[in-house]
Amino acid sequence: MQDEASSKPRPPARHGVARVISKLGITSRTQAARWVVEGRVRVNGRIIRDPEFPVRQGLDRIEIAGQDHAASARMVLMLNKPRGLLTSTRDERGRDTVYACFAGADLPWLAPVGRLDKASEGMLLFSNDPQWAAQVTAPESGPDKTYHVQVSPVPAPATLSALAQGMALGDPLLAAKSVQLLRQGEKNAWLEIVLDQGRNRQIRRLLQAYDISVLRLIRVAIGSIQLGDLGKGKWRMLDAAEIASLS
Repeated sequence: MQDEASSKPRPPARHGVARVISKLGITSRTQAARWVVEGRVRVNGRIIRDPEFPVRQGLDRIEIAGQDHAASARMVLMLNKPRGLLTSTRDERGRDTVYACFAGADLPWLAPVGRLDKASEGMLLFSNDPQWAAQVTAPESGPDKTYHVQVSPVPAPATLSALAQGMALGDPLLAAKSVQLLRQGEKNAWLEIVLDQGRNRQIRRLLQAYDISVLRLIRVAIGSIQLGDLGKGKWRMLDAAEIASLS
């Protein structure tokens, strides 16, 4: 029989105020820490200047510049990322980032869900919900990602099979879930590659191991959500059903 003490609900865990602000979907943890240091954040009416000041989400009242903040509704945006943009909020060298595509849109804070490297294109998701984003990007449990990849030279059928079987390029084994030849010319070909792992630069590393160069790499789908005819550099919000399908 459970005693009275063990049956009582546990109080909410305490976390640093900057982390809690980021989990509310208001801004990034780094920006939240700046606001705290600048004296723009109050907890239960008291100005706090320590980003690690412990608070209980849902119990302690957090105000930013005088505004009481609760968790924002989950929002997910899909961008057709152009080649040449960094997946970053800012770049120390002044290079263009994906946020240039949102200029003048007056959007709330949204963070990239995973990333595409500078040379890659296609579907890139953004969300104000870090916990949901972590589920989508989890290598073991996130949805499949589908890519169309232009390569040179044209790979032999045996190579396509080998890519799906995987190669030990570190730990864990890197492999594609499926590889399919879409079309080919004399010197290059287009492949459809589906990943269910989501490791860093996985496709490029796999193909390089077989002396295959990547000419273009375009992510065309995440789970059942297709990039479709969304224009380069354009974006749209996902609806509730689309968001739920990725969870």
